[in-house]
Amino acid sequence: MSLIHLLILAIIQGLTEFLPVSSSGHLILVPLLTGQPDQGQAIDVAVHIGTLGAVILYFWKDVKVALKGCLDILTGKFRTRAARFATLLIIATIPVIIAGLILKITGYSEAMRSIKVIGWAMLIFGIVLYFADQKGAQSKQSGDWNLADAIKMGLWQTLALIPGTSRSGITITAARQLGYSREDGARIAMLMSIPTIIASAVLLGAEVISTADMQMAKDSAIAAVFAFIAALFALSLMMKLLKTISFTPYVIYRIVLGVVLLWIAYS
Repeated sequence: MSLIHLLILAIIQGLTEFLPVSSSGHLILVPLLTGQPDQGQAIDVAVHIGTLGAVILYFWKDVKVALKGCLDILTGKFRTRAARFATLLIIATIPVIIAGLILKITGYSEAMRSIKVIGWAMLIFGIVLYFADQKGAQSKQSGDWNLADAIKMGLWQTLALIPGTSRSGITITAARQLGYSREDGARIAMLMSIPTIIASAVLLGAEVISTADMQMAKDSAIAAVFAFIAALFALSLMMKLLKTISFTPYVIYRIVLGVVLLWIAYS
């Protein structure tokens, strides 16, 4: 794979992973619209690892609490604040893992990788995000996150398995619908991405390792580094912008892209 192709994939993944515009949808579109061969699972895993590093670094204080919570759980300290937070993250991740395994076993995950599916998901879930953002209250903060909300957001997150939906977008939609402020809703959504990305990388990585070679390893390392840089930039920018603007600019982008993709698909 050429260096330019690697950089394009890594930057696209990095910029779109945490913005509510669907990174997987954009990655699928690259080979479909450019005629380039599909990058394969190795690169997909690599760029996800890169973005994982970015979100861990950006939210390191929260990640430390979650890690301490996991340790507390293992040592029987279930009532600490950290243990409660870690438990909520785990619970919120379970639905998407189960749904992901079902789709992979049945083969539906590959069947959904089409321009039509991505276009409709971009359009429909962009509109859903708009109404949730405009109508949702902003009375809750991240410290108010509870078991019921973790379950609801976890169920919403399963919709992200549809290419074009956006994992961050659908969990932010859920958070806004539940009444969390834009910043705190985005924070919870980003933290929910950590165990989800880890689970996805482990699932796909098991297959990649068996077929990996030295060139693939080099390409993957390059992709991971550039995805990390791009993701850290995009995440920092979005969290700063949320202090002053809504999610409407992302919604407009989704609608425009969705309409264009549907026009391409049906023409």
